[in-house]
Amino acid sequence: MEEVPLWVRKKDNRRESFDPSKILKGLEKACEKRPVPFVTLEQLANEVEKELRNRNDPEIASSQIGELVMGKLKDLDEVAYVRFASVYRQFQDVGSFLQELKKIVRASPARRN
Repeated sequence: MEEVPLWVRKKDNRRESFDPSKILKGLEKACEKRPVPFVTLEQLANEVEKELRNRNDPEIASSQIGELVMGKLKDLDEVAYVRFASVYRQFQDVGSFLQELKKIVRASPARRN
């Protein structure tokens, strides 16, 4: 069975073909110097692509992809999550960045004990 091509709708409404290597590159950047094996990043990127394809929608907003990646990174490595979120969400100031950090600290498993 042939895969249906996926299209990504960018914030400025441009469309481009889905490129899974972009997800992996973003994950690598976020996890730079973190104790996350490359194979784990590959698995995460594959999970994201699989979930996108399972939606049976040939066009996906880039924001949906970013949110999906962030959700997976949050569970994998909180520092990588913050790095990815800071680029993806384009925090306008330190205050909005701190708000995101506070959410992570409140939800952190280490804080629940």
